[in-house]
Amino acid sequence: MERLQDADFQALLAFRTALRKFNHWSEEQAKAVGLTHAQHQLLLAVKGHLGPKAPTIGDVADYLLLRHHSAVELVNRVQAGGYLERQRDLIDGRVVRLLLTQRGEDCIDQLTQLHIAELSQLAPLLAHVVSSESLQHGPLG
Repeated sequence: MERLQDADFQALLAFRTALRKFNHWSEEQAKAVGLTHAQHQLLLAVKGHLGPKAPTIGDVADYLLLRHHSAVELVNRVQAGGYLERQRDLIDGRVVRLLLTQRGEDCIDQLTQLHIAELSQLAPLLAHVVSSESLQHGPLG
């Protein structure tokens, strides 16, 4: 394994610092629209779910790295706020799917537009980190 250069550590520190700032900024954006950071992430998990059918609580628990019962509590709070609804699967009535309400759609659209603009500022830092000669041979290179 190649020895890392000081510039590698500096680039990684700059990127990780930017990630922390982004995360703090993201929490503040969620708060500004009346959501917690976790609730924002839940809306994103529902909206961004891949697949032909809406996600289940198990799906969003996986996305958010939560235990099932924790995801249920989060879904309950978001549903109580009018951002989300539960719907029984039409084929298998035992399965409950999660759908955004219009309020949830509007909220995640607004937050995502802000986040994409903010993330574009992080892109050059990420490019610098992954283009570092020493880091190219790491676990991802």
